Amino acid sequence: MALDGALRRKAAALRGAMRDRGGLLVAFSGGVDSGLVCKLAVDALGSRALAVTALAESLPGREFRAARRFAAEMGIRHRVVRYSELANEAYVGNPTDRCYFCRQDLGRALRPIAEEEGMDAIADGVLASDLGLERPGIRAMDEAGFWHPLVEQEIDKTQVRTLAAKLGLSFHDKPSMACLSSRIPHGQVVTLEKLRRIEQAEDVLYALGFRQVRVRHHGDVAWVEVAREEVGRLREGTLRSRVARELRDLGYAHVEVDPRGYQTGGLNEPIPGS
Repeated sequence: MALDGALRRKAAALRGAMRDRGGLLVAFSGGVDSGLVCKLAVDALGSRALAVTALAESLPGREFRAARRFAAEMGIRHRVVRYSELANEAYVGNPTDRCYFCRQDLGRALRPIAEEEGMDAIADGVLASDLGLERPGIRAMDEAGFWHPLVEQEIDKTQVRTLAAKLGLSFHDKPSMACLSSRIPHGQVVTLEKLRRIEQAEDVLYALGFRQVRVRHHGDVAWVEVAREEVGRLREGTLRSRVARELRDLGYAHVEVDPRGYQTGGLNEPIPGS
């Protein structure tokens, strides 16, 4: 795959900016955006690049394991910082700006590691397209002094995937992933029991080969979303019955499949027919 000149220049400019910083800590979620930042950082800085993954209750185990695999694949040093989101009452209350408190906690967890490593900069995988939305989490990261290198070079999602593929990253086409708490409607408290049930329900679907999965938690109703092109397969009689049975075994009384397929911000839309 050949890169066009503009994208090649953007990648070179990012590597140069990273070298100028002398060392860089990357908040690495295991996704392709922050993964690309990690790859560019290790190419530019070698051992002076560090990926740090925050292991808190809303990160699914499969995503944490993937982050460790991907960090090893890229050859970047990788550390894990553990803390409890559920120790923060503001987060547990699940207000519309829940992500602000999440990212505040992340900044507090990462800053001491950066200081220990002698690194002034903490980078993330925020995209320019993220900035046009109401994103309280990004506001908290800005307040904590995070650097948005992909924004600086105006690299969009398509370019992220193109560049990641060119650099040989196995996860260049990995579907986007949001934290497990995003499956719980705002105003309904976040609990460990809810998070684990959601995770186990989504694991059922991943085990059946679905790639883009959300199980929205509406009390005793599991509202299941998969990629639009996979909805037909999920709604087949035998498979749908199996998924419904396994999710009921996890404690859901009702299991519904969204005929519209996966969509961002799904919790903000009414359930069809409700």
